[in-house]
Amino acid sequence: MTENEQMGGRQTRTKMKRPSMYNVVMHNDDETTMEFVVMVLVTVFRHSEEDAEALMLTVHIEGKAIVGTYCHDIASTKANHVMMLARKNGFPLLLTVEEA
Repeated sequence: MTENEQMGGRQTRTKMKRPSMYNVVMHNDDETTMEFVVMVLVTVFRHSEEDAEALMLTVHIEGKAIVGTYCHDIASTKANHVMMLARKNGFPLLLTVEEA
C-alpha cells in the first residue's frame, strides 16, 4: 500500500517554517580603535571597505549599529568570534545578538 493510499488518497504537504533571523549589534566604546572595527567588519562580516567605514562611523556616532543579520547560530558565532579577537587585541568591544 502506498503512502497516498494510506492517507485515503489525499496528499499532504509539510510547510517548512523559515528560521528566525537575528541581528548582530556592535556597541561603541572609547578604547577599540576604528581600524580594528573596520578590519572585523570587512573580514568577519564581509562588508566592503567603504561600507565598513560607514558602519564604523554609525557605531561611533549613534552608539551602536546592526552589522549583520543571520540565523541564531551564525549570529552568535560571529559575535563571539569578534569579541574573542577583540580581547586578544586588548579591546573591550561588545557585540550583542537580538531577534530581528
